[in-house]
Amino acid sequence: MRAPTSPSGSPGRPVSGPPGGDTGGPPGDADHRDVVVVGAGLSGIGAAYRLQTECPELSYTVLEARDDLGGTWDLFRYPGVRSDSDMFTLGYSFKPWRDPQSIADGPSILAYIHETAEEFGIDRHLRLRTRVVSADWSGADQRWTLGLEVRDGDGTVHGRTMTCSFLYSCAGYYDYEQGHDPLLPGIEDFGGRVVHPQFWPEDLDWTGRRVVVVGSGATAVTLVPAMAADAASTTMLQRSPTWISAVPGRDGRADALRRILPAGLAHRIIRAKNILFSTAVYQFCRRRPAAAREFFTSRAARILGSEELVAEHFTPSYDPWDQRLCAVPDADLFKALKKGRAEVVTDTIDTFVPEGVRLGGGRVLEADVVVTATGLRLIPFGGIVLTVDGTPVELSEQFVWNGAMLTGVPNFALCIGYTNASWTLRADLTHRLVCKVLKHLQRHDAGAVVPRASREMAEHPLLDLSSGYVQRAIGAFPRQGDRHPWRVRQNYLIDSATTLRTPLARTLDLVPRTAARRGARPQETRA
Repeated sequence: MRAPTSPSGSPGRPVSGPPGGDTGGPPGDADHRDVVVVGAGLSGIGAAYRLQTECPELSYTVLEARDDLGGTWDLFRYPGVRSDSDMFTLGYSFKPWRDPQSIADGPSILAYIHETAEEFGIDRHLRLRTRVVSADWSGADQRWTLGLEVRDGDGTVHGRTMTCSFLYSCAGYYDYEQGHDPLLPGIEDFGGRVVHPQFWPEDLDWTGRRVVVVGSGATAVTLVPAMAADAASTTMLQRSPTWISAVPGRDGRADALRRILPAGLAHRIIRAKNILFSTAVYQFCRRRPAAAREFFTSRAARILGSEELVAEHFTPSYDPWDQRLCAVPDADLFKALKKGRAEVVTDTIDTFVPEGVRLGGGRVLEADVVVTATGLRLIPFGGIVLTVDGTPVELSEQFVWNGAMLTGVPNFALCIGYTNASWTLRADLTHRLVCKVLKHLQRHDAGAVVPRASREMAEHPLLDLSSGYVQRAIGAFPRQGDRHPWRVRQNYLIDSATTLRTPLARTLDLVPRTAARRGARPQETRA
């Protein structure tokens, strides 16, 4: 399932040539689409599939700021990069995952996204190297005007505009331009090389070198076993432990089903099985935290052969799923530690010194390479500046409707996935809900739709996790409420039964077409 590699090292279409398959036409008013999707990652490609199958009469374009599609899976190139959930649920419901690995590596996932885009003709609607920097809604014209930065192959950036009737942000909430910088003390004194996983250098060779990975999250637990195979020593330096669970890299039951059933049917059964299992694990952790702590610690101790090691380095102060649980396929991190190829140290950093890192306890970890796996920065919806009739939208003052639309913002949707399960499960529900809203607009011959909260609600953070990367930025995001459809639930079973059955008329206000839009029906603007 791996795509051919271009000269740049990126699977799929080379980065040279035109920005994408959808050239659209000249910039300005003539460059109009019924729907613009922002972001060509796993979510954006899934959104495009739903748009062209459920709303085939509407024109659409997918805008992607990077040189290639793939989103997160095109950005991250660090050693061992992989999914942290199974591909039967992280993959698309409409395209069976055929790779033998259930927990897949980054290149395989990127190839899968490319295959999907090419198989369904989505690549013909794609514009690469096109960043959306601003979006202004005009109530009079009932359309968005998008401010774009279009980058040529030589890096020259041109300002452009285009318009659309409906804007759908599938850009996620990671800042692709910079990671979290915790300002590590004395880092400028270190005599070796410092790298951040988000910007992995192609020329880095750690063979035979001493490596220190600073961090304890999903990136760190992926990097350590991957680098330990060739490094002279590899140390994971963590300030505090993270809950880590060993999971099978391959799904034996899935393999058996795929041998005897048609691919589509096997995929649906495996997907349902994994959804039920992951939901049960999450509910177990939230309802019986003490039992969950015992389960994860005893399992880790059984693999590592040391209760003391688990107590010191793998028993967090918080309960499982207060922060996202880290999965390690085939227990690779634990095995690297048990075999002595890697070490974990739990301590604070006093300062960096030329030869490495001096810890709060006085020990110096000698290093040639330091990897700062210190987390990501969150940014709302790709950093697009939203305005409505020239007035900036204060995102933190808005509520999210069905996890998909914002109060006060007409004809705009956003895609956010689950924090406790595969992102794509919720994303696909949102794609289908957006299509339902678009059909609602057409059925009533309306020009715009905007969510309306009928009464006061208690405010809650959009992402209910205590993780540092969430807490640092959550104040800039919209809020969720305390009841349906304003509550962003973390339960796919409930969402799958209720989201698409939401009575739209109760909480969505329709705006009649203005004179400017009465002559512009979707079939007349189709590209």
